[in-house]
Amino acid sequence: MKSLVFRFGLLIVVLSVVLAACTPAPSEPQVVEVTRIVAGESVVEEVVVTATPEPMVEETFRVAIVMPSAITDMAFSQSMYQGLLTVQEAMGGPDAMEIAYSEGMFNVPDAAAAIRDYAADGYNLVIAHGSQYGTSLAQVAPDFPETSFAWGTSVDTFQAEGITNVFAYQAEAQEGGYVLGTVAALMSKTGVLGVSGPVEAGDAKLYVDGFANGAKAARPDVEVNISYTGSFSDVSLMAAAAETHMGNGADMLTGSSQSVVGAIGVAKAQGGYWFGTQWNQTDLAPEAVVASQVYDWVGIIEDMITSHKAGVMGGKAYTLTFKNGGLVIEYNDAIEVPQEVKDAADAAIQGIMDGTIDPLAVPE
Repeated sequence: MKSLVFRFGLLIVVLSVVLAACTPAPSEPQVVEVTRIVAGESVVEEVVVTATPEPMVEETFRVAIVMPSAITDMAFSQSMYQGLLTVQEAMGGPDAMEIAYSEGMFNVPDAAAAIRDYAADGYNLVIAHGSQYGTSLAQVAPDFPETSFAWGTSVDTFQAEGITNVFAYQAEAQEGGYVLGTVAALMSKTGVLGVSGPVEAGDAKLYVDGFANGAKAARPDVEVNISYTGSFSDVSLMAAAAETHMGNGADMLTGSSQSVVGAIGVAKAQGGYWFGTQWNQTDLAPEAVVASQVYDWVGIIEDMITSHKAGVMGGKAYTLTFKNGGLVIEYNDAIEVPQEVKDAADAAIQGIMDGTIDPLAVPE
């Protein structure tokens, strides 16, 4: 084999010399390209391929809410809207959770149309935030079985009617009402309290009843005057009711609904004190608002979303209480509340949580 290779190489050399002799010398150097073929054994290499899988992109969860008043009402609507914003941020922002809303929907037929439109548009959860929307919701929900609906304040999920995609929620407002009634009675100099409610229904009535019972339990001789305007939205009627209460000697006022801005204005102008509910109302009158019961809807909203994603479209009823953190008493630091009064309020909260106090029981 080596001899064969040697002879072949020698032949190439001889031919090269002959050709060089016969070829005239070029004027410029000639460049010759030579391709070498190297034969060898193939090498098998083990190649490890790594790749980062595409992240699973979860679809945006879409929530729509229909509200009787504005998202800045310092009361019922604002508390729920702010709860939605808090949940949205925790989920990762608008890309993770979309929020659409219709505010000022006092007209029930208009609200019903909005509820239906949101469901038809494919929203995952449609919240009818008002007890006045219950009948409409029961009519709309069966037409959209893939949509979850929610409404309050109520604990009726319409399961008795065969409806399975409705959540219900209720603020046990009598609990905070009882505590604030305790504080108002103990702070009152005149011994007269004025309570202005909107309509004798839902969390408004619960709050009024709890406030009156807490005041009477803390101070049996206190006079609690209660009136209802018959409207959730009429600010002027609420202001007139507050004026009447103060004219009758009340120095401590309270009330429920988005119309209380009128009553708070009267308390501020005439040197009275105010106790709020549903939202911290201190900003409306820092010199008049003593304390507020605040609704925290975050836990309920989160559970409804989690339930929907798990395929549970409705059928749950939720409540806000002191015990589950859904109700919170917030004081206004600008107004001094005696420590013994705060101690009495704390004792009332503890009694409500451990079951030794029933806020709806009329004191004997």
